[in-house]
Amino acid sequence: MRHLNTALAILYASGLYVFIFLPVAVLVLFSFQDGTLPVPPLHGLTLRWYGEIFADEKLMAALFNSLIVAIISSAISCLLGFLAAYAFARYTLPASGLQRALIVAPMTVSTLIIGLGLLSLLSRLNVSLSLWTVGIGHVVINLPLCFAIIYASMGGHQVNIERAARDLGAKDWQVMALVTAPMLMPSILAAFFLSVTFSWDEFIIAFLLSRFDVTLPVEIWSMLRSGLDPKTNAIGSVVFLISVAFLIIMELAVFRKSGKSQ
Repeated sequence: MRHLNTALAILYASGLYVFIFLPVAVLVLFSFQDGTLPVPPLHGLTLRWYGEIFADEKLMAALFNSLIVAIISSAISCLLGFLAAYAFARYTLPASGLQRALIVAPMTVSTLIIGLGLLSLLSRLNVSLSLWTVGIGHVVINLPLCFAIIYASMGGHQVNIERAARDLGAKDWQVMALVTAPMLMPSILAAFFLSVTFSWDEFIIAFLLSRFDVTLPVEIWSMLRSGLDPKTNAIGSVVFLISVAFLIIMELAVFRKSGKSQ
């Protein structure tokens, strides 16, 4: 029975990993397809499509736009999330439970609804659609995530250290910036990199709130409207590679630092 359970566990894990990674493996494999259609059977291998996407100015501009929007919106989300978490954890605020629920509420709402609501609001305010409006939308959806991660890591053991800093003459903003923030840095970095990943892949809000300057998911969608193209597989593989790079950086910057601090 023990061997049967082990075999079933291995079978289940193998099936799970195949289900998750097979589409990615197929995407990467057919990005090297030496043909005009990225479909089986595989006719030779080539780097032609990677050369074409890196020579495509629109694709590279969209790639750069995605990186800029992801990094800036994630940084703002982390800053606002940290300030909100600090306020709720260290001060007694009126109706704090309701306020916390309102902050995390966007996590339970469809991005389509959020995007349409922001589009309507920005139209009312006569704000032109641009990468800035896309960034605003990404802050709206990433701020609750950053707040939840950072707030969950603010324990009572940090209060004594903050109190000691105040006793030594530190002002409140110095305590927050020089004492609390460094202690919470693993959580802040984790929130930042997760926000970057979500912003990097987000399509609906980027589609609704952009006009001429678009992010990479929107540009890929416009390419797919004209049919299958090996270039879409190649740019998809590049997106996957960058996402993996973000995860590796998060592993090195967050989890190892957290392990050393323990």
